[in-house]
Amino acid sequence: MANRTVVVTGAGGFIGGHLVSRLLQTGSAEVRAVDIKPFSQWHQIFDDAENLRLDCSRLDHCKTATRGAWHVYNLAADMGGMGFITSNRALCMLSVLINTHMLKASLDDRVERYFYSSSACVYAAGKQSDANVTALREEDAYPAMPEDGYGWEKLFSERMCRHFQEDFGLVSSVARFHNVYGPHGTWNGGREKAPAAICRKVIQAKLSGNQTIEIWGDGAQTRSFMYIDDCVHGIDLIFNSDVEEPLNLGSHELVSINHLVDIVEEIAGVRLPRMYNLNAPQGVRGRNSDNTLIKKYFCWEPSTPLAVGLENTYAWIYDQMVSGRDSKD
Repeated sequence: MANRTVVVTGAGGFIGGHLVSRLLQTGSAEVRAVDIKPFSQWHQIFDDAENLRLDCSRLDHCKTATRGAWHVYNLAADMGGMGFITSNRALCMLSVLINTHMLKASLDDRVERYFYSSSACVYAAGKQSDANVTALREEDAYPAMPEDGYGWEKLFSERMCRHFQEDFGLVSSVARFHNVYGPHGTWNGGREKAPAAICRKVIQAKLSGNQTIEIWGDGAQTRSFMYIDDCVHGIDLIFNSDVEEPLNLGSHELVSINHLVDIVEEIAGVRLPRMYNLNAPQGVRGRNSDNTLIKKYFCWEPSTPLAVGLENTYAWIYDQMVSGRDSKD
């Protein structure tokens, strides 16, 4: 078993780096880490892994990635926070090439199990129009009306996994991530998500003495946010199960963006006047994860309190900023 190779695409990214770290800690297989970015831009890189710089939108590069592989975790995608995905719909859609080619290469190389990282952006927009949103069940992805661009690509790629399993026998697992955050994530540059962006803005205000913070939208929009350790544990549970349907992987702790700012301000020991940018990208009005199925299958759900995860995230971003380090996309 120790000679078998597990492939992680998107390994230079936030979630991928944490997943590689976890797989290396288990020691159950060799780990091949794959990403398109130069190694200097990987969020985390590990000498114990086989690190390859490949473009997984190309079939020939996917074949290099899957050569001799036992398991594949496909986390590669061109994505970011709401500001990025609303301004780069075509780029997000082009990620369909990654999953299509990774599936084909995995099938050709007789990979035993395949994991695809989907997103809560697959859910129908009409079910997310109220800040007091009813938590989204897996079945709420249909009738389909996902986030334009990014959400459509994720939903289409989920179907590709399903049909490769039905038609060709490639065993596949799909998790729908809900707003993952934590240390080693992107925190500036335009691809960062709300928790990291709020941490950065509060730290900037504290360090600069400019005691104001800009919030996108009116702050009443709601989300749930999942800490990275819960995400990686959930991936492990889903991947090593017989569950064939896509599953929500997210916290059920629903908060408004205003409350998210409250928590970060408490961590920082400040209170900042708020400027609301109503013209900024806001996404859906409310989104939360219904965890009925994941609890049914595993007697588990993501449970790290937001305040705890944010404290760790804030401390890490603060260290990056005072050390003059830049964020990695």
